[in-house]
Amino acid sequence: MDLFSRSWAALRTAVAELPDEDFERPSGCAGWLVRDLACHLVIDAQDVLITLATPEDREPTRNAVTYWDLLDEPPTGDDPLDALIVRLAAAYQEPRLLKFHLDDVGSAAGRAAALADPAARVGTKDQVLTVGDYLSAYVMEWTLHHLDLIAHLPHVPGPPAEGLSRSRAMLEELAGAAFPAAFSDADALLVGTGRRAPTAGERAALGELAGRLPLVLG
Repeated sequence: MDLFSRSWAALRTAVAELPDEDFERPSGCAGWLVRDLACHLVIDAQDVLITLATPEDREPTRNAVTYWDLLDEPPTGDDPLDALIVRLAAAYQEPRLLKFHLDDVGSAAGRAAALADPAARVGTKDQVLTVGDYLSAYVMEWTLHHLDLIAHLPHVPGPPAEGLSRSRAMLEELAGAAFPAAFSDADALLVGTGRRAPTAGERAALGELAGRLPLVLG
């Protein structure tokens, strides 16, 4: 839970400190500007609040790793919710309004996570998880989206090292194989999730694993 809080705080701080012009730059999410990504983070924060307020008595059906479904294809932008996020982001008009909303809802999600019982059970997407596992799964969400945020903004600080390391470990568990030791944690995540194509050297180092990539998380 502490890693969830650190990863989330680092991502929100990075967005809060962006100059206005950076909101119109592309993000690492195909088809999304930085402002669209920031708007998606507002929705993410709402999801965290909703899930933490949805207690369950049933036994857990997923854990922090199996929370993630592996999709056959990457998002195309045609999904109705993805299209809605782009329209919502444009409706803010001024970056300061989007920053304010993310800080407001995002801070509330952070406080709710800090106050939650890790052993309690919650429901989301027809799944049951412990709070601890749910928040651990979101370390991957925050870390990947932090990498998306800085994809074309090299001056912006990246995600915490602990979040990168934990997210790599989760992705390797999903892949059923370890990425080469020569890969940095960030490169393992970017290549592993299809955020960038591997170089010829990286593909050779990946060996059989290359044929199972990218892992599209849903």
